[in-house]
Order: sequence, then structure tokens, then C-alpha cells
Amino acid sequence: MSTASERPLPELTNEEIARYSRHLILPEVGIEGQRKLKQARVLLIGTGGLGAPLAMYLAAAGVGTLGILDFDIVDASNLQRQVIHGTRDIGRPKVASAKDRITSINPKITVETFDTQLTSANAMEIIKEYDVVADGTDNFPTRYLVNDACVLLGKPNIYGSVFRFEGQASVFYAQEGACYRCLYPEPPPPGLVPSCAEGGVLGVLPGIVGCIQANETLKMILGGGEPLINRLLLFDAWKMRFRELKLRKEPTCPICGTDATIKHLIDYQDFCGLSKPVVPAYQIDEVTPIELKQRIDHNEQIQIIDIREPHEFAIVKIPNSRQVPFGQLVRRKDEFDQKSDMVIVCKIGVRSVQAIEMLKDAGYQGKIYNLQDGIMGWANTVDSSMATY
Repeated sequence: MSTASERPLPELTNEEIARYSRHLILPEVGIEGQRKLKQARVLLIGTGGLGAPLAMYLAAAGVGTLGILDFDIVDASNLQRQVIHGTRDIGRPKVASAKDRITSINPKITVETFDTQLTSANAMEIIKEYDVVADGTDNFPTRYLVNDACVLLGKPNIYGSVFRFEGQASVFYAQEGACYRCLYPEPPPPGLVPSCAEGGVLGVLPGIVGCIQANETLKMILGGGEPLINRLLLFDAWKMRFRELKLRKEPTCPICGTDATIKHLIDYQDFCGLSKPVVPAYQIDEVTPIELKQRIDHNEQIQIIDIREPHEFAIVKIPNSRQVPFGQLVRRKDEFDQKSDMVIVCKIGVRSVQAIEMLKDAGYQGKIYNLQDGIMGWANTVDSSMATY
């Protein structure tokens, strides 16, 4: 494995000088800086909302080698924000779609694809071949995995995350400042933080944050400017406000502290509490969408309570269901008939489990069922004409 400093700077062709001319006339970049970009090897973890602008702008900037890692396929729901993919790419591996777009922007660069999940078994081997890593993932186990691998290998980690209208960005580089664990020593409890699939995300938000990550990546390669090392940039797209928090290297950090205890990659699913099944506080009875449809067809007296928010309920609903938002459920429990079976419905069957536990904590004595896989399960197994989201 050779580092960037050990590899000779490549020369620029006349065609490249013309292509990157707006860079070359910047004294902060110039010919030497553009040669550094051409020499650089950057690994992008994820080709989704954050990875899309990262990949396209780094390709346009002339970063010589881009590694793209993703094991997902393009879904229609991705297209609202993952602008590297198009409608015709639905069903294709994301790395294949992303490579096509990258090479259409700049056919002169090298694109290395990894159609695989990043794990503790392969992370060190993959990451060691790159100078900079840009983290565009959307889950805590992979964020901790990327952080730890970068710390152990001495690589800068260009971090970004988005949720609803809010985004974060930073540069975690243990050789010069704080790492991700210095900021977040422990992951949140499983299920506490909703995914974008449950909470939503404004389509342009990952574009903005991903561009910030691309900007930080270029600065790290060029060795100039003021990178977001020891700084966490917070962005609120709805209010159009930026804030900045100062970070510091935590002396007791288990991966980058003075007496670090983590010397190799660990089981990150277990660390984030995802390897052990979550045991509900109560016995949760479930009904499949097909079973519920059969009970409805037999005219059984069933209360179908949809706990999604009004704007979600307006998208799609089960016939004759009643909408009672999650946050109102307990205080409105006396509105329900405790002598009739109740079926709680959410999008995918997760929030509904929490709702049932809340009702039982509040003393509700009636029979309650969780609709397995939620409204999406109903659409997939009972009514294929129903919209999905």
C-alpha cells in the first residue's frame, strides 16, 4: 500500500488543462493542486443521497480514482434525492448506475466498484487502498465501523448525515483532532432514531450536505483551506440556518484516546444493540394483512386504528380505518371499544409495536393486534393497486 505522498504526481494533458482551467487559475489550486487531485484515491461509502453529489462533484473536479461501495439496488423511492441514478436505473445495482453517471461526467478518471456490504471482515482491506474516505451511510453500525477503520489506518473520514430537514457534516481525522466516537461515544438505543424511510428527508438536503462533504474532501486532498476538523457543522434546510459546534479530541476515547482499548474492528451490530432481538415489554399479538382482510370480509367487528400522521394517512389508507396519530393515542384511549378487537397500523409495523406498549402501560384492557409489516405489507400482499411510499 502506497500513500499519496509516496506516489509521484501525474502530469496533466492538454485536454485536462482545458477541462480544469477554472481550477488552474485559482492560486490555491493551480497546476500542482490539480495534479494532487488527479493522483488522489477517494473511497465513497454509499451511493445514495449523500454519495450522489459526492461522486459527481469529485468526478467533475478531477479526482483521479473514485472507489464506490454499495450493496443496494436502485428503488423508485430513491429518485427523489439520489440524483446520480435515473428512472431507467430502477432495479440496477447502485454501483453500476453510479459508475455510468460518473464516467459520463468524466471518462478520464478511474472508477473502482465494490458491490458489497462494508463489514468488519473487509473494511480494513478495502479502506487501506485509499487516501480519503467519505461516509455517506445512513446507519449507526456502519458509521462506527468506518470511523474505527479510518482511525486504525490513519485515514481522514469525511462525515455527513441527514434526517428530515437537518444535516450534519464534519471531518473526523484522529491524527489531527476528534473522531466520530469522541462526538458520539455510544450509539442511541435501537429504534429510538427513525430511519429516513420512516421520518422522511427533504430531497435537496442530502445534495447540500453531500456537496459540503465533497468540498471538505477536496480541501483534504489539496492540503489547504480550513477543513471541518474539530468542528461539527449543523444545517437546517427549513429555516436556512447554519450553526457550528466546536469539538475536541476526547482523551478517554476508546479508539483514538491516549489509552485506546479498541485495537481492531469489533462486531458493530452487537455494539449498536442490533444483534439481539428487542424483547417487547408485553406479549405483542400480530395479524398478517391477509388474515386481517379475511376478518374484514367475514364482517367481524374490528377497530382498525392507523397511528400515522395525517399527511401520511392522506397518501394511502386501509378502507374503514380510523386515523389517530401516535402522539394522541394514549389520551384518546377512552374513545375505543375495549370489547372489540383492535388492530394498530403504521407504515411498516414498528411504530405500532411501541403504540401497543404505550396503550397497555396506560391500562388499556382490550385485545390489541399489530398489523404485520404495516400499511406496506397490506399493499404488497392484499391490494397491489395501492400506492407505496
